[in-house]
Amino acid sequence: MKRHMHLNLFIHSRGHHEASWRHPAASPLALSDIRYYQALAQHAEAGLFDAIFLADQLALGEDIAHGPRTALEPLTVLAALAVSTSRVGLIATASTTYTEPFNLARQFASLDHISRGRIGWNIVTSWLAPAARNYGGVAQMSHAERYARAEEFLTVVKGLWDSWAADAELDDRAGGRYANPTRIRPLNHEGVYYRVAGPLNLPRGPQGRPVLVQAGSSDTGRGFAARHAEAIFTAHMEKTSAQAFYADLKARVAAAGRGPDQVLILPGLSPVIASSAGEAQRLAEELSALTHPDAGRKRLSGRFGGHDFSHLPLDTPLVPDDFPDPRTVEAARSRTAVILDLVRREQPTLRQLLARLAGARGHHTFVGTPEQVADLMEDWCTDGAADGFNVMPPVLPAMLEVFIAEVIPLLQRRGLFRMAYEGDTLRAHYGLAAPDSQFE
Repeated sequence: MKRHMHLNLFIHSRGHHEASWRHPAASPLALSDIRYYQALAQHAEAGLFDAIFLADQLALGEDIAHGPRTALEPLTVLAALAVSTSRVGLIATASTTYTEPFNLARQFASLDHISRGRIGWNIVTSWLAPAARNYGGVAQMSHAERYARAEEFLTVVKGLWDSWAADAELDDRAGGRYANPTRIRPLNHEGVYYRVAGPLNLPRGPQGRPVLVQAGSSDTGRGFAARHAEAIFTAHMEKTSAQAFYADLKARVAAAGRGPDQVLILPGLSPVIASSAGEAQRLAEELSALTHPDAGRKRLSGRFGGHDFSHLPLDTPLVPDDFPDPRTVEAARSRTAVILDLVRREQPTLRQLLARLAGARGHHTFVGTPEQVADLMEDWCTDGAADGFNVMPPVLPAMLEVFIAEVIPLLQRRGLFRMAYEGDTLRAHYGLAAPDSQFE
């Protein structure tokens, strides 16, 4: 029996190509209009996706002149999506760097109750330098300190989510007993970064706790994922690097005493799809023609912690020495490594690099027919590169609609994707076990 792949819909701007907001097939709705997100989530549910996925950014992008770098706050969006869908999972990004553990634990537990068990938390350690200035700091926190804080943060929120037994809430109106206090325990955490008494002032959620998702691919990030993550969102421009990452993470998960089947690895995939390869290529070129080089330079600078690339000519081949050493970058190290690997491998010009990154910022992009997209997805999932994908349509909703209408049926006919939802929670969609409880 073939193993079913898992699919998230990654909702970003009006699509993952940085020029998607200008494309005539993009949604006419404002990115601050909740109906835009509700319609996409409902499309994803009709397509039987495991979940929708929302990223976040805690500062306004410097390239705002040439593209929308704004978005509604994701936890607020999930609350609206929870009551406008019934089965699809709902994953939002929240930072351990600029959030208090008690607040986050309470917000996500509330969302899990509102959605009846469909919530996931994408754990990030915020790397944008401007974000630090928005949260009372003047200097960016180091990569090592961000992960040290995140480790303790996870200890606290897991403890808070586990501070109520599943049967602690009695709601016994006739007997006058709302809860059993012996089944609710304080946390009394005192650590390096946090002091949290607990317990959480909310009963245990339907899933025990939200599904834990993580996207860091540095060595430190991989270790963190092996200990905590239940789904890993990762970026690879080619299959061989995806296979190496997959093998490494599954081995680390096993070494941490966890079941490798309880951690899903989901690379990003951004496909431009049309009825013929020629038409798909035409659509890709149409999108590329709408990009602005200054926007690309500023986004590249942000990836490298604010490094200045303005002196580099657009049409001269790049070399690794044109970039800072990733080990010195206190931003998203895993993504800088992906970019440098591409430069070493292909020696693109800056114009060519910016065009590649415009499609999905270092994730795998593909241009082709529905059959070719299905072939690629099957190949990665059957050859040790992925358990599924974070699907990143270049233009929304048009290219999501094509994916659902043309690619999903091909995957279903090959026995690679579900024909119907078999459970009601995100844990059920992902095939994940319930978390342990201190009360059992």
